[in-house]
Amino acid sequence: MKARIVSLIAVLATSLLISGPAFAHHSMSMYDSGHDTTFKATITQFDWANPHSQITFTTTDENGKIENWVAEGPGPNRLAKHGWSKESLKPGDQVTIVGNRNKNGSLTMRFEKVILPNGQELEARPHSY
Repeated sequence: MKARIVSLIAVLATSLLISGPAFAHHSMSMYDSGHDTTFKATITQFDWANPHSQITFTTTDENGKIENWVAEGPGPNRLAKHGWSKESLKPGDQVTIVGNRNKNGSLTMRFEKVILPNGQELEARPHSY
């Protein structure tokens, strides 16, 4: 009986150690979730891939300088539940991207939604994250 309990504890402890990186991977603490940022953007690439979709886009800063940004979002399964498809964005599309900038100042963000030129809003995640 004691050996069985010790074995169970060992299995549980090992499971927790192994699963730790998975929890860390899904942390969004690097993004400033308290402030939304909105960009008028030109899509350069849209990666419909697991584990996270990715939008690469250009925008112009307040001084007129062109910046190259990368926006990370949920995987295809979650996006599809919100009406997205792998054809939703194409290079050259002029859109508005709303999301949370990276706290470290890099040109990266977590996107929350994309507004298409026709006004259609593609949500990336529910408002209560």
